[in-house]
Formats: sequence, C-alpha cells, structure tokens
Amino acid sequence: HLYSKLYCWVGLDRAIRFSEQHGLPGEIREWKRLRAAIRQAILSRGYNTQVGAFTRSFESTDLDASALAVALVGLLPPDDDRVLSTLQRIQQNLTADGPVYRYRIDDGLPGRDTTFTLCSFWLVMNLALAGRNHDAKALFEHICSFANDVGLLSEQIDPDSGELRGNFPQGFTHLGLIRAALHLQEDVNQEGRTKTRCHSRRS
Repeated sequence: HLYSKLYCWVGLDRAIRFSEQHGLPGEIREWKRLRAAIRQAILSRGYNTQVGAFTRSFESTDLDASALAVALVGLLPPDDDRVLSTLQRIQQNLTADGPVYRYRIDDGLPGRDTTFTLCSFWLVMNLALAGRNHDAKALFEHICSFANDVGLLSEQIDPDSGELRGNFPQGFTHLGLIRAALHLQEDVNQEGRTKTRCHSRRS
C-alpha cells in the first residue's frame, strides 16, 4: 500500500532530521539511502500515469484518498503536477458533495462505506496548499456543519443523511480538523482576512 510506504519514508525522514538537528546518534548514511530508495519506489510505482494519480498500492489503478498525504508529509511540494492531478482525480471520483470517501472499491467488509472525515480534512489542507483558499474554506465549514451540539465529529459521515458514523468522537478526525484550521489560518494571516470558525449545523 502506498500509504504504508509513505510513512516508512516519513519515519526515516524525521529520524534523519532529529539526528542532524540535535546531534543524536544514528546510522544516518544508511537511513538516507533507504529514504531515497523508498521515495523513488513511491514515485515510480505509486503514481499511475494512466489514472493521473497516486493510487492505493503500487501498480494499482484504484484511487485512495490517503494519497492526499503525499504533499502533507513533504514527500513532494504541493504544487507538483502529480500532487495536483491526484487532488483533481480524488475530487472527481471520491467526493460526495464535499466529504471524501477513503476509496470506492469492495474491501470485503460488511456494510456500506460512508465518507471518511479525516480524509475530508486532508482535502481541505491540499486545497489550501494549492492556493484554492475559497474552496478550502467552504469545504472546511461544510464538514464542520455535521458536528453535534458540542462540536464533536465522528470517524465517518453519511453524506446522504448527515448521520455521524463509526468511532465517536474520533481523535484522528479532530486532529485533522485542527491541522486544517491551521492551514486556513496561515492563509488568513498571509492575506489579512478574518478568521475562519467552525460552526455546527446543530448549534
């Protein structure tokens, strides 16, 4: 899976950074070799030129919204053509009036999949990084509108009924919310606009 390989790269990249910045011991030369090898594998086998996106796994044609993490962790800059085309494909094929499905393939699990809230906030961040600030802000506020009366969100959102599903409250979801808000706030600070707030449709 591309996401697993991506976070192998992240682990090595951060270990190298910590070691170099703080003088910590480590096999930095070997870590750098492995980091470069993983990055090359992701770029050569994880991006499908026919699909025009990073896909669920190497040599796959299936879209997976976890590919939105490629720019968020710093493997590629957010204006890289492969990042932007992945963003476009995910918006075209994995969204339901805003919120994002993790994937739309049969994973062998019972029940009907609904949109994955963390991936929806990842989409907000990618839009902000791509300079699409209006779209990012609108999506952020739309996702937040599904929160309950005390502002909590779940793991998943049913885009048809608005029902909160899965683990509730979900820590990863709220971490995504905070990170998305920080991305939007950075744009606000740069452009001198007013702050974006998260309001619940149930408040």
